[in-house]
Amino acid sequence: MSSKPIKDLIKGDVKLTSGHRLCAGCPEAVIARQVLMATDKPIIASSATGCFEVSTTIFPYTSWNIPWVHTAFGNGAATGAGTEAAYQALRRKGKINEEMRFVTFGGDGATYDIGFQALSGMVERGHQLMYVCFNNEAYMNTGIQRSGATGFGASTTTSPAGKEVPGKTEYPKDLTMIMAAHDIPYTAQVSPYYWRDLIAKAEKGFECGGPAFLNAISPCPRGWRFNSEDGMILAKLAVETCVWPLYEYENGKYTLTSESKRIAEGKSEKKPITEWFKAQGRYKHMLAEGNEELVAKVQAEIDRKWERLIALTKL
Repeated sequence: MSSKPIKDLIKGDVKLTSGHRLCAGCPEAVIARQVLMATDKPIIASSATGCFEVSTTIFPYTSWNIPWVHTAFGNGAATGAGTEAAYQALRRKGKINEEMRFVTFGGDGATYDIGFQALSGMVERGHQLMYVCFNNEAYMNTGIQRSGATGFGASTTTSPAGKEVPGKTEYPKDLTMIMAAHDIPYTAQVSPYYWRDLIAKAEKGFECGGPAFLNAISPCPRGWRFNSEDGMILAKLAVETCVWPLYEYENGKYTLTSESKRIAEGKSEKKPITEWFKAQGRYKHMLAEGNEELVAKVQAEIDRKWERLIALTKL
């Protein structure tokens, strides 16, 4: 966890200001500010098209107080990599001497799906860039369509729950594990509720000397159907149910962190998946009579992946 007192973390320059147009209760700005707190070095940010991009830069206004680049839906990582490559070239020529850091933000649609090729290429080439995914589990900016990150059973506009189909019929990609399989220096899952854990992981990502990937759970009030004031409650519940375990992959080693470590040690309760379903309107049909088998199926998959993760930490 970050060892810095919160009063020291907030002393630095405000890199992302208030006044953006993100929905009430959206955690994306909170996640971004936590990430940006993690380095004192000059930083250049880029964003793929999505909720965060359109809400922080409505022309002629901007919430950014640092250099920022907008890029298309599918090439966020490529744009960030190009910026970092230009910086490295200028350093070699002696035109820039100071240390700088680079970060790209993208939603799950721009990361799990449309932009995955660019992301995989960026990390394979070894750019010193941290990519942060705001995982709100659907294409929220364009109408709440299902994505590769959407959970089994979730009702979206392209996977509506009805009499024949109980919402999305596929499990989400495990993109954090996919990025770890690239064997990059640093990969981690984070939640904005556990802010010290998030900032500490962002610090490691910025300073790992190569490509890094942070996957951040980002509950969406509009798409998940919960009250706007409950965003952090959902960010906490995702971890407590092991839907979203907190862990890191650092130089080939898996480690559980924060609340997930306490759950594995038996110091905290592992809550059932029904608590996750109860908290969100997109899953209300899963708790209807007759869907008990579906709930048990999801619980079994959560348990299987949780036990697999615990086993990986022991290697």
